[in-house]
Amino acid sequence: MKNNFDKILRQENFSKEDLVTLISACKKDMEKLFSRAREVKEKHVGNKVYFRGLIEFSNICGKNCFYCGIRAGNKNATRYEVKDKEMLEAARYAYEKKFGSIVIQSGERNDKNFINRIDNLIRKIKQLSSGKLGITLSLGEQTEETYRQWFESGAHRYLLRIEVSNPGLYPKYHPADKKHDYHRRLESLYLLRKVGYQVGSGVLTGLPFQAHEDLADDLMFLKDHDIDMVGMGPYIEHADTPLYKHRNMLLTKQERFYLSLKMVATLRLLMKDINIAATTAMQTLDPGGHEKAFNAGANIIMPNLTPAKYRENYLLYNDKPTIDENTDNYIKSLKERIYSAGYEIGYGEWGDSRRFFKRSER
Repeated sequence: MKNNFDKILRQENFSKEDLVTLISACKKDMEKLFSRAREVKEKHVGNKVYFRGLIEFSNICGKNCFYCGIRAGNKNATRYEVKDKEMLEAARYAYEKKFGSIVIQSGERNDKNFINRIDNLIRKIKQLSSGKLGITLSLGEQTEETYRQWFESGAHRYLLRIEVSNPGLYPKYHPADKKHDYHRRLESLYLLRKVGYQVGSGVLTGLPFQAHEDLADDLMFLKDHDIDMVGMGPYIEHADTPLYKHRNMLLTKQERFYLSLKMVATLRLLMKDINIAATTAMQTLDPGGHEKAFNAGANIIMPNLTPAKYRENYLLYNDKPTIDENTDNYIKSLKERIYSAGYEIGYGEWGDSRRFFKRSER
């Protein structure tokens, strides 16, 4: 098995069986996997970490996903919307700190007021930064018209996580209705590509009912759909969700963390030139989660710039970190940890997906 594992690490193409072998790696082989992923990352995307200042615009959501703490059915959630002035202040902070980009994220909505507010914010953020601040959106399923409206106003990346690529598993994590249709989600990914966005997606790792074979299929899904950027991390349970009753089926938090790292590293081998985020969920399960993710192949980080008074209400899962931490202190600590791990920071750079531009040149 040792020689087989070492051989797989050096391959250019991978079968599903190969991917299962990699994400099932024991501790000794896991370190080899991470080392190889770092080598591939540095060769194909470099040694820089790119900042995406995350602004959680609203936790109002029209969906009822079984794993999510801001689901519409959670009556214990305190709902909010960040005011436009506060959104612009957060964007200005990112611009002045030379983040290069921001991410606007919220619960999934498609009412006209929401669509127009986002459009207005995109335009104003572009104006205040003289067009220099990149904008990623993570706002769920929308119509082609809405995607195009936001794109033409200045957004150029869009993150729409599939969460689980197996259509047979999808109903275990979502209600069986038109709002939670697997094929509609796929269609949204196609529409985003059609409009011209750099398209992001991602999956949850360590869900109940999920096997390593399912995770291998998730990785193949990302490759088959030629995704430009990926945000994926460990599933962390939330007490006010239907999936919480299955918590006895879960791996330990440490096991879910390392499984997520192996997913990041394996994806880096599979899709060498994409952007991969070191997610907040990884940091939740391990104090050094971000640095370990960088060492496993990640190259993007999304520091939370949401005004502090709202952060405790954007709880997708329990125990989310940095809720009360001062933003300046948090950013300073983050930079120090990135440098100490041996990486540079891409100040003032968008850090766009190299895969996207290679595709555009073809």
